[in-house]
Amino acid sequence: MKNARHIVGLSAALIALGTTAFAQTDLTGTEAVDDRIDDITEAVTDDLDRANDASRFAFPEFRPGLSGSASVGYTGKTGNTDSQEFSLGARIRHAQGNFVQNIGVALDFTESAGRKTKEDVFGVYDANYYFNDQVYGFVLGRVKTDGLAATAGDVQKDAFLGFGPGYRVLNTPDMAWRVQSGVGISYLEDGLGASTSETGYIASSRFFWKFNDNIFATNDTDILKSDTALRVNNDLGVNFKMTDAFSTRVSYLTEYNDSRAIRTDNKLGVSLVYGF
Repeated sequence: MKNARHIVGLSAALIALGTTAFAQTDLTGTEAVDDRIDDITEAVTDDLDRANDASRFAFPEFRPGLSGSASVGYTGKTGNTDSQEFSLGARIRHAQGNFVQNIGVALDFTESAGRKTKEDVFGVYDANYYFNDQVYGFVLGRVKTDGLAATAGDVQKDAFLGFGPGYRVLNTPDMAWRVQSGVGISYLEDGLGASTSETGYIASSRFFWKFNDNIFATNDTDILKSDTALRVNNDLGVNFKMTDAFSTRVSYLTEYNDSRAIRTDNKLGVSLVYGF
């Protein structure tokens, strides 16, 4: 509580008028609004940051050795509602010369009234070796699990491990384009434990075009092909910097999966940040 030592001296009249000399409790809604604003700001910032690609030009120069960050969150409620929520996120990077390895892990667990309602684990391993400014090799591993999957229609585990070469087609300050493709193994397991392993092929494209100092566009494409499914994600976005305080991004995300009844999902996004 802000300036808590001064609260004792406040008169009942000032308290009744709702003075802003100290932070309100959640009962009045102030903290709830602040938390929601923080959530919105974080979501908008994440959307704007989607255009940032650390490997856009040449190979990135990371701090040598081991680095990273981690965050953990826990909430527990008792009373009318008994629930627990636990989340963990971690990024670990190891850079040594031209070889850079990244590991990302996200865990989400939720329990309500003694029953598990969420048990998700998502992990990615991404390693790149840069031969020069144009050619590099990559290894990509991904696994996503749903601990609550219980039917044949649920996906309990979705994993892929692949490797291949990458090449920078364009590499200028105003336009950059890199592509990579590889082969690997795709693994799927449903809620009943039935699994399928098959050869998978992956291809990716990262394109950047700077129109001027205030406007640039990006188009990111990922394709994963296996014997049973073709999945394609395409994220087209345009970032505008109107002023130092005003930035916006318009994006159009397309997700295609030919194993679904409705194969294509589309999402239009508009994110705007204004500071004054």
